[in-house]
Amino acid sequence: MKKIKNLFPAIYDFENLFYAYKAAIKGKRYRADVMKFTDRLEDNLIILQNELIWGTYDVGRYNIFYVYEPKKRLIMSLLFKDRVAQQAIYRQLNPLIEKRFIHDSYACRVKKGTHKAIDRLQYWLRQTERKPTRYYYLKLDVSKYFYRIDHDILKRILSDMIDDKPLLDLLAKIIDCEDTKFGLPMGADIGDVAFDEMLSDVGLPIGNLTSQMFANLYLNELDQFCKHKLHLHYYIRYMDDIIILHNDKKELERIKRAIADFLGDKLNLQLNKKTCIRPASMGIEFVGYRVWSTHRKLRKKTAKKLRKRLKYLFHAYAVGEVDKETLERSVASYRGILKHFNSYGLRQKLNEMYKKEVQKEWNHL
Repeated sequence: MKKIKNLFPAIYDFENLFYAYKAAIKGKRYRADVMKFTDRLEDNLIILQNELIWGTYDVGRYNIFYVYEPKKRLIMSLLFKDRVAQQAIYRQLNPLIEKRFIHDSYACRVKKGTHKAIDRLQYWLRQTERKPTRYYYLKLDVSKYFYRIDHDILKRILSDMIDDKPLLDLLAKIIDCEDTKFGLPMGADIGDVAFDEMLSDVGLPIGNLTSQMFANLYLNELDQFCKHKLHLHYYIRYMDDIIILHNDKKELERIKRAIADFLGDKLNLQLNKKTCIRPASMGIEFVGYRVWSTHRKLRKKTAKKLRKRLKYLFHAYAVGEVDKETLERSVASYRGILKHFNSYGLRQKLNEMYKKEVQKEWNHL
């Protein structure tokens, strides 16, 4: 495809910055830093615009914290001004990057997502089930993916795609931002990765909009390799989770080795211990679900967490710690989750749990 040129002026355009601000305030309108920025909105957008034009923009200090679901992860959140800047970049650059992606890449993309990914995988399982040979799946997972993205390789991928020096300089500032290394001592635990591993120009902060875009682009190199060099038809990726279907177990072993070599040689990544080959008829764990050709279920670990959370909410409502409106909103969100898989047994257990905790009929789940 042709290189992307002359995009930088569209990024610092005032109208683009304003719509980037509108996107950045969603769900955060009443936070103190957002209200402070909004109080002098035009002035702050003009200041940001001038910093981008003259190349004086620098990424601010990150707020560093942990989340523990679905597992322990280090999250690094930006100041609001930097969120606006990243939204401005994303609005203009991401649609052009998306055109380079394969159809069956489903993470952080418009009209894609987990449910579309499951639909596609289940469609393939129905196809392969009708064939005379037995099919197997290869499940691939990149070890500590976000923490080990190589900055130099990422910048090379971007420079191969973009012919716009001011834009490349801006992206390099975001990628190489030294503040991603502030706030933690050497050897600090960031989800089984020692922090000192991040000190050699690798790793992107989880939680950034541009990190999602860069991470998708980085593994697009693997997508292209699998599609155009290995000629894989049944290949699907959701960020760093990959499923490949094939009717030859030995061929899947060969594919696994070829992918491991490509990741190591070209992207400085490695597969983790979750990588495995199994019969497709056993069901495939993917994006939080277990999928068969005939049905799909929530993964046992995820279902257990869901039951635990609802049990707490039911009890909190029964003793008056949570009001009815809060409970109704929470139940509605979980009901939305339950609609996407075969959940009759789980719904029955949750209904029984509610009756036990609150001692009344419940018809919402």
